[in-house]
Amino acid sequence: MKIYLKAIVWVKYGPVDGLQLSEVVKPEPKDKEVRIKIYATTVSMGDCEIRSLKVSKLFRIPLRIYFGIRKPKKIILGQELAGEIESIGTKVTKFKVGDQVIAQLGFNFGGYAEYTCLSENASIVLKPETMSFNEAATLPTWAPTALHFLQNTALKKGQKILINGAGGCIGIFAVQLAKNYGAEVTAVDRSDKLRALQSLGADHVIDYTREDFTKNGKKYDVIFDVVGKSSYSKSLKSLEKQGYYLLGNPTMMQKLRGTWTSIISSKKVISSQPAEFTKYLLQLNGLIKEGKLRTYVDKTYPLEQIPQAHRYVESGEKIGHVVIEI
Repeated sequence: MKIYLKAIVWVKYGPVDGLQLSEVVKPEPKDKEVRIKIYATTVSMGDCEIRSLKVSKLFRIPLRIYFGIRKPKKIILGQELAGEIESIGTKVTKFKVGDQVIAQLGFNFGGYAEYTCLSENASIVLKPETMSFNEAATLPTWAPTALHFLQNTALKKGQKILINGAGGCIGIFAVQLAKNYGAEVTAVDRSDKLRALQSLGADHVIDYTREDFTKNGKKYDVIFDVVGKSSYSKSLKSLEKQGYYLLGNPTMMQKLRGTWTSIISSKKVISSQPAEFTKYLLQLNGLIKEGKLRTYVDKTYPLEQIPQAHRYVESGEKIGHVVIEI
């Protein structure tokens, strides 16, 4: 007999009414899969951009081919989760029933539901014991992304890093990780987010609505543009000679310019995204256990209110993460 579960299904491109509460068949794990009862997931700006297809024109056609030409093929979005393994396939060896886990889902999605099935070889690790499910759900995608970018620099104690868009999903982790390196951190975002960023360890804060960091005459060893809003040429001028410019949300043109800049100068531009998340999640678990990394949950919504959560994220008002409690 089929068992049904609640899920938010993506049925059309565009505004939030394309996300609809539905009943779908509860998935059964294959031999090498685990079934996870999801307790929490998140909504990020990336989720909103995919839903609405507000992405670079170069990516719109490939995304429509992948998701569906005229409309998405009843996809359940959600890029990360925290939950508990409820059932395992006959050949699963890495996990057992009852394990509390977090998982990075990527373009396989599936977080906006009560249950999902994943390969045991997917990006799944045990949940940090010191975190609630709501807190832990914020880790799997954005904390590894921040760590990936920073590990590609030569950031050392006493060096200066500026993080543009520091109040977002990636930025709040980047601020803390940079402090763990011993760096002097300048966080750039809106005025209403600056106090929270200082509480996370930022040494200096800049309200981008009042000040352009590229015009203050200061130089940085690393500039991490999380949101992709800073001027490429002006940011390069704000870098030290051996500096790193990290592009968390690059356009195709910025990628091309970055490659050329890295070839012809001593400055390095990095735009590659992490290809494998598990190793980063294991490192992050260690930092969390040591009390060196924490998350920042702005608002929490129930599953049924995911459209409202998308509206809030798109408003630009959120600090850190918006969590969906299931």
